[in-house]
Amino acid sequence: QVQLVESGGGLVQPGGSLGLSCAASGSMYRINTMGWYRQAPGKRRELVAVITDTFSTDYGDSVKGRFTISRDNGKRTATLQMNNLEPEDTAVYYCNAKIITTPQADVGTYWGQGTQVTVST
Repeated sequence: QVQLVESGGGLVQPGGSLGLSCAASGSMYRINTMGWYRQAPGKRRELVAVITDTFSTDYGDSVKGRFTISRDNGKRTATLQMNNLEPEDTAVYYCNAKIITTPQADVGTYWGQGTQVTVST
């Protein structure tokens, strides 16, 4: 049973920094991409950042230059470093991963439970 467990998040003032971590556990053959999405109240879930197993990255336009995603393939973890946070970054952040569980399996999409990030004075 593959699971994604997130840590980090919380309350931070505008201009501050925060880090999120995601750890994948369970039996798996390969993790293709790991990433973060977010959903604010009344809005659609949107891409924040994604990183491939060869460390190529992509970011949502609103976070480019402020957020950095990284991963450790050996530890099966992904980290999102968020700097210069703005109130508009307030949302529930979800870890996402595309994982192949066995060499014969198709790639599956997995989600974490979500962690709240609030940027406010």
